[in-house]
Amino acid sequence: MDPVTPALLALEAGLSQKRVREVLRELYGVLPEDQTRWVLDDVQAAEVRSRLARDGSRSSDWALEIGDRVRRRLVHQQYGGGQQGGISTSTRTSDIFIFTDPSRGARYGYDLFEGLQPDGSFAYTGEGRSGHQEFTRGNLAILNSADEARTIRVFSAESPYVTYVGAFTTGDPVCSIHEIPGEDGHLRRAIIFNLVPVDARPKLLAHDPGQLRLLKPQVVRWDPPDASDIAVIADASQTPPGDRVVSRVEFQLQADFGSWLHSRGTPPSRLRLPVGGAVIEPDMYVESEGWVVEAKKSTAREYVRMAIGQVLDYAHNARSLSPDITPMVLLPGRVEPDLRELSADLGIVIASRVGDSFELAKP
Repeated sequence: MDPVTPALLALEAGLSQKRVREVLRELYGVLPEDQTRWVLDDVQAAEVRSRLARDGSRSSDWALEIGDRVRRRLVHQQYGGGQQGGISTSTRTSDIFIFTDPSRGARYGYDLFEGLQPDGSFAYTGEGRSGHQEFTRGNLAILNSADEARTIRVFSAESPYVTYVGAFTTGDPVCSIHEIPGEDGHLRRAIIFNLVPVDARPKLLAHDPGQLRLLKPQVVRWDPPDASDIAVIADASQTPPGDRVVSRVEFQLQADFGSWLHSRGTPPSRLRLPVGGAVIEPDMYVESEGWVVEAKKSTAREYVRMAIGQVLDYAHNARSLSPDITPMVLLPGRVEPDLRELSADLGIVIASRVGDSFELAKP
């Protein structure tokens, strides 16, 4: 029999755990110092259930808290939705439930792209075990979730239990299309959704969260990015509105800058930084200069502003490796004067392509 916890009682009663804990404190006082969570015996559980039933109140509050582990059927008993498959839409709230278990999905190719990403986002393979996946049913619900203000609630599944990871929404791009084998072994198009946390603990999706916590910054060999890794979709109808594909322009820019760095005797490396249960990685790291580099394919304001935020994040975390870190933004041309001034104020070096070479604008 499963232990009776506030999460279980909240699901049964359709109440928030805050209300359940209020009842627990009223009946039994504060949690004993030698305990980290409430686990009730049969008598206590019956008393709390009776008290909650007498209250007669139910709310639309979400009952589970991040890290709660319950049986999947209890989630559906409270919120509705199908108990099979990886995507389930609640029939009583606006929530969309996603259940991930890459080990079980391996026979359908789900394990090839699904999982926690270095930036803390989560790549999730759409539904459809054989044949090309289409934007219908659960896949369509995820695609339209942001526009319809629907919350995507992600669970890590280990049947019959699920662990609540938290609330997510779709990122930019919303998804990408890749080829994976189906149940019949034939290659088919699969939708890989890009989910970003709203209120979640993404490291619960890592295969070995403990290992991530033990990682130290790592400096390893840098190789030019391979443009052949980019998935190009011939049928534009298979790409959702607003989606965008990584540009080969940015990859070529990185490769050319890497060659330029080698020619001046300052070769680049890769720098892997453990942050919050994930691993983030700038486009390159020039150890001899202390440069942490973020590249962008355009000098348009939106790209430069995005690069500034990203490179400052990288630089902040890289200073655990060395205090002499300088953020650098790599661009295919010169930027507007005000953006150059902004970068200088923030201590960021701008590297701009000028013909066959590069120009450095230092703070």
